[in-house]
Amino acid sequence: MNHNPSPYALGVVLACLLSACGTASPKNENAAEKASMLQPQRVTEHRGSDDLLTAGLGIDGLRAMAPPAFADAAHPTAAELRRRAIWSNWRGIADLSPAGGYGQLYGSTASVPGREYAAFARVPGAKQPHRVLVQVPDAFDTDKRCVLVAPASGSRGVYGAIAVAGAWGLPKGCAVAYTDKGAGTDYFDLDTRQGQRLDGTLGRADDGGLAFVPDAAADARGIAFKHAHSKDNPEADWGVHVKQAAEFALSALAAAFPNDAPFTFDNTRVIAVGISNGGGAVLRAAEGDGEWLDAVVAGEPNVYVDGHGGRPLYDFSTEAALLMPCALLHLPAGSLPQPPLRAQVEPLWQARCATLKAAGLVEGADVAAQAKSAYDRLRASGWTDESLTAGTLSVGFDLWRSVAVTYASAYGRYGVGEHPCGYAFSAQNPDFSARAATDAERAAWWSDSAGIPPGNGVGIVDAGIAPPDFTLPGLQCLRGLWDGQGDDAKRVREGVAATRAGLPRAGLPVLVVHGTDDGLVPPAFTSAPYVAAAQAAGRDVRYWRVRNGEHFDAFLALPAYGAHYTPMLPYVYAALDRVSAHLDGQGDLPADALIEARGRGAGAVDAAQLPMP
Repeated sequence: MNHNPSPYALGVVLACLLSACGTASPKNENAAEKASMLQPQRVTEHRGSDDLLTAGLGIDGLRAMAPPAFADAAHPTAAELRRRAIWSNWRGIADLSPAGGYGQLYGSTASVPGREYAAFARVPGAKQPHRVLVQVPDAFDTDKRCVLVAPASGSRGVYGAIAVAGAWGLPKGCAVAYTDKGAGTDYFDLDTRQGQRLDGTLGRADDGGLAFVPDAAADARGIAFKHAHSKDNPEADWGVHVKQAAEFALSALAAAFPNDAPFTFDNTRVIAVGISNGGGAVLRAAEGDGEWLDAVVAGEPNVYVDGHGGRPLYDFSTEAALLMPCALLHLPAGSLPQPPLRAQVEPLWQARCATLKAAGLVEGADVAAQAKSAYDRLRASGWTDESLTAGTLSVGFDLWRSVAVTYASAYGRYGVGEHPCGYAFSAQNPDFSARAATDAERAAWWSDSAGIPPGNGVGIVDAGIAPPDFTLPGLQCLRGLWDGQGDDAKRVREGVAATRAGLPRAGLPVLVVHGTDDGLVPPAFTSAPYVAAAQAAGRDVRYWRVRNGEHFDAFLALPAYGAHYTPMLPYVYAALDRVSAHLDGQGDLPADALIEARGRGAGAVDAAQLPMP
């Protein structure tokens, strides 16, 4: 059942936070002040067959290969969209396969009744809002107040951390605050001028109230999305997004339990947790002023620091996009996981070697020598064999190009039609030519997409595509925005520099968890430099390195990946257990550890494969 409170009723709650309902310290007055600036909320109740954690699907429904159906594919209801978004985000993050052990050895899909509070928040100076959403379980303990604040991984939508934070916090009675951190699945159809409302349903720009309306010419065509086209460089403000979500959680709790208000950072425990981009976001939040955070758990974080071997995502992703297809031919064929199928991709990788040689980027008279040259270049720049092997998936699914195209636009704050390498986004025909999106495709973007094309009927339009290696010219242009000259390169590099992380607040407990085999966000470039810098400065940062851990738990459902690699979510949950116990005075923070985990082989996951420090 949906309940949409009037602006007046919400104003009473927020006025209570700001005035005589309790005494707050200056930092908490500031938090309440910012919470009161959020746009009008939407409150929904989720009980019985529509709970907070799985939308009533349970483990069996989440495992279903087909998504929850829409009664009318072109006009899904808000409840249908929510259920499908939860299904999509669970499956995009966790290994739910019967052999994977989820729900038996680790994790939870328990039915959790409660309420959701949703709003648009806006970082000062930003052109576009970010989504914040708070799940408040009915079992929330007002005498032991706890909030997990969880930014989405990757470019996912507002439910993008539900399998990370929701699965741990909601069954324990904690509220969970989410943010899409300025990215998310708010696509905008330039042809029909339609985008998503707060509840995920479609609306027209002229009607107002949309999550994202790009600054675009009236005759613009194709598809825009928030991460690429907001002109805000959202990554630079990830820490602020996380704090605003926590501030919104305090106002949501006051609305949920007015007799127990105020809820402040002084009387409510706040732990920030995230993985991948979400892990980078919580580390950025850790460096902020004030003691609003009690602890941080960052899994496989995309975080950039100067020194200690740190490299930004844009640097190593554009390098990988160019060189890795060729370099992988140097690794033994039997060592590479599938998909992609070696027989299908090898001709393309061989062609890349030839075009790299013609461009002067590798040396060698034959494919074998060229592949070794590309491999040697990657190893010299810090790549490990483990990360290269796991990076096979990113090559096979064109993830490197996907990341580079979107992030170049975001870092340079380019709008629709302004991409310096000529890229755009559109629905596509089988021959990759642009076409208009269908009503059904458009209706499902918010619930189904991962927030970054290609996928869900939206593809990358490459203006520079040309034979014989069709994507190489565009990739060379993208790489030139990092190591080249000119105004566009300077603009992109300045955007990257704005994402550089600082040190966490002195005394803040931080636990970083990363797989040694991560092929998308290699620890050698991200978490290891961050931890080294923080520990050198005397910060309380601990580091768990998980042997045989790669980046995508969801792909462990594929036999070749599950046989070799171990899931990372059990270690994120264990890290939350340990920091929570530490905050309760039940032990010290764990020491740094190299955890000897392993894949499940030909059988199912068992506890011996998941040793805990």
